[in-house]
Amino acid sequence: QVQLVESGGGLVQAGGSLRVSCASSGLTLTSYIMAWFRQAPGKEREFVALISRSGGMTDYADSVKGRFTISRDIAKNTVDLQMNNLKPDDAAVYYCAASFRSLGSRSSGAYSYWGQGTQVTVSS
Repeated sequence: QVQLVESGGGLVQAGGSLRVSCASSGLTLTSYIMAWFRQAPGKEREFVALISRSGGMTDYADSVKGRFTISRDIAKNTVDLQMNNLKPDDAAVYYCAASFRSLGSRSSGAYSYWGQGTQVTVSS
């Protein structure tokens, strides 16, 4: 059963903004460290951002630092990724992931649950 579902992907012009969201009916997302990864054609899946259970700690890949913001909406049981000043290199399928671990990790192996991904396309 799919327990994480991403939404909000789409086509945006370079320099524009997009917000993707991760939701779950079966999981309470505050119970997990949550992260966003992305994968472009011909490239390895790469870490984008993570957020602690409390939301008090975040971590970002250098390539998105200052442009992307990860956050939790507790009332909606979602984890969001606000993407600003998008670049063509940001185009990828974006995946949400959840981890049982007590410490955040940039490694995909640390995450137990994954969504099916949402496509983000950036035109130049």
